Amino acid sequence: MSKPLLVIVGAGPGVSSAVARRFGTEGFKVALVSRNQASLDKLSSELSRQGIETFSVPADASKAESIAEAFRTIREQHGEPDVLLYNAAVISQTSVSALTEENLLDDFKVNVVGALSSVKQVIPAFVKREEGTILITGGGFALYPSAEYASLSLGKAAVRSLAFSLAQELKPHNVYVGTVTIGGYVSKGTFYDPDAIAEKYWELYKNRDEVEYLFVEK
Repeated sequence: MSKPLLVIVGAGPGVSSAVARRFGTEGFKVALVSRNQASLDKLSSELSRQGIETFSVPADASKAESIAEAFRTIREQHGEPDVLLYNAAVISQTSVSALTEENLLDDFKVNVVGALSSVKQVIPAFVKREEGTILITGGGFALYPSAEYASLSLGKAAVRSLAFSLAQELKPHNVYVGTVTIGGYVSKGTFYDPDAIAEKYWELYKNRDEVEYLFVEK
């Protein structure tokens, strides 16, 4: 029996690496997708040394055609995905008054549009077989916007809305959509430890009982 396939768009150290490990220990093989091939190769090697079946596919999350090509490669070489995690984001420190229209649009392409491009690659197959999971990394700025991170705040609010809207649309087709809204800076050994966050993704995947988990320190 073939292993289920997790695709992570926006793969890198931190949350996505921890999610890859958590799902990998449960028998998933993992496809890592991001722009930087060198970073992909490093992460893939690290996960492989831990016994997780991993492969990488380069793609630019800001370009729909690049995402589409990556998923074509994944389907042709490894089959249809079972779980998608969208974890890509541009973290730019800019106030509203200093934010240019061009910069906002460029960031939005990764923070939001890339999520749309990615989910559209899996929705048809998920709906057809009435099975599948879409996970999206959220951020506390969606709930409490930051004046210093205006673009990211706007992006996280929008991608949170995307997750909730998508969950409503796909629930009748037995396709689960969930988001973990991370309320702080991800760092090993803190409350926002990536492994602790990854555990919540796994719980959402298994339980399928809530759209959003607020990972916020009380």
